[in-house]
Amino acid sequence: MKIVLISPSRSHLDAMGAALETHGHAVLRLDGGKSRMRDIAEQEAPDLMLVDGMCCDIEELVHVEHVTTHHPGTAVILLCSTHTPEFLINSMRAGVREVLPSPAAPAALQAAVGRVAAKLAGATGRRQGRILAFMPCKGGAGATFLATNLGAQLAENSTVLLMDLNLQFGDALSFVHDARPVSTLADVAHGIDRLDASLLAASTVRAGPNYSILPAPEDLAHAMEVKPEHVDAVLNVAVANYDFVLLDLARLMDTITIKALDRAARIYAVMQASLPDVRNAARLVAAFRSLGYGGDKAEFVINRFEKGREIGTEQVRRALGDVRLSTIPNAWREVSSSINHGEPLARTGRSNAVARQLAELAQSLNPPQEEGRGGLFGRLFRKA
Repeated sequence: MKIVLISPSRSHLDAMGAALETHGHAVLRLDGGKSRMRDIAEQEAPDLMLVDGMCCDIEELVHVEHVTTHHPGTAVILLCSTHTPEFLINSMRAGVREVLPSPAAPAALQAAVGRVAAKLAGATGRRQGRILAFMPCKGGAGATFLATNLGAQLAENSTVLLMDLNLQFGDALSFVHDARPVSTLADVAHGIDRLDASLLAASTVRAGPNYSILPAPEDLAHAMEVKPEHVDAVLNVAVANYDFVLLDLARLMDTITIKALDRAARIYAVMQASLPDVRNAARLVAAFRSLGYGGDKAEFVINRFEKGREIGTEQVRRALGDVRLSTIPNAWREVSSSINHGEPLARTGRSNAVARQLAELAQSLNPPQEEGRGGLFGRLFRKA
């Protein structure tokens, strides 16, 4: 475990540092006091910060609270020669894990560090979130609507992050929220070396209690600065902190899109029953096969489907071959109203057929269940 030990006493640093290093911990010993906490947490990102000699003034706990708030992956233990009950209570409120005597006996110190290590091991053992990618076969197919509204449904019982990866013209946020973003994916990319759970959360817009959206860049020039490695790094943090990560992709098979598709557990390629959509869907089928995506990874969804149309499911099947194919009914008026008001369809029309089906899909995904041969949309929506 990576430990930073801060103390104004060289003898304390040497004694406690040696005790920790004998148990295999990487210990950084630093002379000083509470004023160094913020910079060290930012620069070193330790698993544990042991801070010696700051147990006199309750106002000093502002330094501790900054670390525990902005760096939730760093645990803080204080070492105090004396302290009052009031200080102890307030330190716990500030996020301190434990308060030990100063200097701490080796056995007591190692026991406290062991408790922190056990908790970290439990956190890292958390099941990682699932990545679901939505990609349109043609502009206007409805992929953004399905992604954002499924996110709203999942957020009723799970934590959800939606990443808008339509970097140049993404507008996913506007489908479910009217806020103007303070930061975007481009801002996260600029600070990628500092990326952690707190920075990612602070960069999103909260569209609901459990629903966060990381918007696409608003400046086209900034969109060009986002690289595949940035997307990969964000996804690494996202899956460790959210139950579901939804990706709203552009209709563009570039390196960023391929990186996102590679990471996705399931790809939903959204189309409509028109000849241009079918042609583009056939190209995507070929692209997915060339990328090595198995038939269980991608599913083609005919959005706004109506029976009796000139192009039906049989024609689509003949064009696409052996792929998973599902349909979603047409509810143009209700869906348009939802988009125009910037609110999820579940709020404006929960009884609507599309909203019901998205709710059923969300319920089946939480908790995740093994997907049968028919696919999630195939089981939930009317099979083609």
